[in-house]
Amino acid sequence: MLSQITISNYTIVSELDMEFSPGMTVITGETGAGKSIMLDALGLCLGDRADPKSVRHGSERAEITASFDIAAIPQAVAWLKDRDLHTGDECLLRRVVTADGRSRAYINGSLSTLQDCAELGAMLIDIHSQHAHQSLLRKPMQRDLLDAYAGHRELTRAVEQHASDWLRKRRELELLAGSRDEHTSRMQLLAYQVEELDTLNLLENELGELEQEQVLLCNAEDILVAAHRALELCELQESGTHQALKLLDEGVHATASAASARELLESAAIALNEAHSEIQQHIDSVQVNPQRLAEVEKRLESIYDVARKHRVLPEQLPALHLALKEELQGLEDGGLRLSQLEQEMEELARQYAGDAAQLGKKRQAAARKLVKNTSAVLASLAMEGCQFEIALTPLKSTDPHPHGSEEVEFLISTNPGAPPRPLGKIASGGELSRISLAIGVVTANTATAPSMVFDEVDVGIGGAVAEVVGKLLQTLAQRAQVLCVTHLAQVAAQGTHHLQVSKTSGGKSVETRLRRLETEEKVQEIARMLGGVKITEQTLAHAREMLAS
Repeated sequence: MLSQITISNYTIVSELDMEFSPGMTVITGETGAGKSIMLDALGLCLGDRADPKSVRHGSERAEITASFDIAAIPQAVAWLKDRDLHTGDECLLRRVVTADGRSRAYINGSLSTLQDCAELGAMLIDIHSQHAHQSLLRKPMQRDLLDAYAGHRELTRAVEQHASDWLRKRRELELLAGSRDEHTSRMQLLAYQVEELDTLNLLENELGELEQEQVLLCNAEDILVAAHRALELCELQESGTHQALKLLDEGVHATASAASARELLESAAIALNEAHSEIQQHIDSVQVNPQRLAEVEKRLESIYDVARKHRVLPEQLPALHLALKEELQGLEDGGLRLSQLEQEMEELARQYAGDAAQLGKKRQAAARKLVKNTSAVLASLAMEGCQFEIALTPLKSTDPHPHGSEEVEFLISTNPGAPPRPLGKIASGGELSRISLAIGVVTANTATAPSMVFDEVDVGIGGAVAEVVGKLLQTLAQRAQVLCVTHLAQVAAQGTHHLQVSKTSGGKSVETRLRRLETEEKVQEIARMLGGVKITEQTLAHAREMLAS
């Protein structure tokens, strides 16, 4: 439950620190005193959008801290532990808004996103605004109310997931199918090109080897003539080297220079001998072979022709071959993907149909229960002749829809015998306010949040009906903490705790204060709310009677 809220420099509040207790707490005050300021500030801690104009004039920043006791809220504890934010039974939500428009949110001292604050806040407190009846006119809100009341959250998530997956795969299928003709043409061209390159079967390094062999075959005769001449010269040089070694006989030429010369000549003789052998092998490898030359040139011509056709260099053909094969494989896989998508969509549609049908049955049962309970509350609010219905109309399209296979709409008839019609076309402002309150009270009975806030939901209500509203809120307070901002004495008298908002004006500033009222102060405030310029003994007696009852 909400245990404390601290507000600093927010709108017309300079400093406010208030503790809250279990049960029903009413918040009252003169019109314009700022009764809703505390709830607006609380909304900032729960992720509402910040307005820099809300920072108190002359201050650099506004700061709001809300403290919650989460000992009895296991889902909130689990949420915090999953994010390493759990620090014990107390949870602190803090929001800082600066005058220059910056805003920061914290959960237990750690900087957090507004989305996280809103997600956690939904587990801690449920706020029913005085403008809730406006959102109640929207069909999506009506559907969400019914689903929340039914408590089949997991089933609605499953339906939404199946439909979302089905719609995503349908978009992919449409994209693939829309370009199927283009893909077919491209596949035919690629198949021809890949087959041509398969036939060519150009091996790695083959082009370089063929070009080198072509040079040898084209110049075979000249190569052989030159090689034989080189062989002769080697033989001549080798013979001269041996003669020089004999002339520099070691016994006669005993100098160091002569010894060095003999070593060089011996090395030269060895090198010449090796060169002779290599040249001979070269001569043996070169053949005058016109037939082989024709084969090589024909092979090279085929390679060059294919390269020109594809407008690439001959040496780039292997890489092109691989790229075209991969593209062809991708397009062929695309065809398989079409078939796979169709199968996946069939399976998702089957799963969706089962879950959507189950969801529809649960909605029907929940709608009957909600209508029954809401009608009972409406009767207590002097609307016993009101006929409330919930229409579940099947959607025209049979395609999976994220929100199920039916449309949810709240219908009302305020005059006996008149057919029920949509809320916005029938109910007056006061009637709509009571209908909204009745639905809010009924659905709040099944709410998971341990704290509920009602911000002037009793607007447009008075007399005995207002007393019934107070009793309804008091009944809710037996299972959850209830905070109620009200301008009705009949509602305020039902509160277990009473907070009064007051506004004081100084020389240059306005200040809003909030204080807890004790027994006699409650009497004075209830008497003020009952009306009249002057509070009389009769008014005070009436106030005491209301509090006593």
